[in-house]
Amino acid sequence: MSGTIDYGNLMHDAMRSLIRNVLLDVADNGLPGAHHFFITFDTSHPDAELADWLSDRYPDEMTVVMQHWYDNLEVTNDGFSITLNFGDAPEPLYVPYDAIRTFVDPSVEFGLRFEQREEESDNIKSAGKDKPLSQTEESELEVEEEPTKEAEIVSLDSFRKT
Repeated sequence: MSGTIDYGNLMHDAMRSLIRNVLLDVADNGLPGAHHFFITFDTSHPDAELADWLSDRYPDEMTVVMQHWYDNLEVTNDGFSITLNFGDAPEPLYVPYDAIRTFVDPSVEFGLRFEQREEESDNIKSAGKDKPLSQTEESELEVEEEPTKEAEIVSLDSFRKT
């Protein structure tokens, strides 16, 4: 057993499980009401599957929208496949949960943002691939680990009535 609890990875696993559960419900029942999703994912992830012309156009990341038209949504433990319409051209995609960078449902101002692991982040920065966040990411939840602090001792004497 390691000397620390890896809360960052545990939180990412929980958030990916939440996305999986939401997509399972949508696969079974369709999108309710005004719900729709903006999903940004790493197109260079080794398990991501998309048409060559899409990976050429979006070599680093891509944001897809699940709203009015989508087809063949299949959800697995590792990712999901879906057919989306790109300019009247239906294209199948497979997105592993590990490739997802953001998941946003603007209809209810909900969003998740996955911080990249340190080695991935260093590789992206060194390759000059950092991109500014889109306007839909304003309401996203960022999960960051707090730096550990030294314990602070507070004397109760200063609060006592004399």
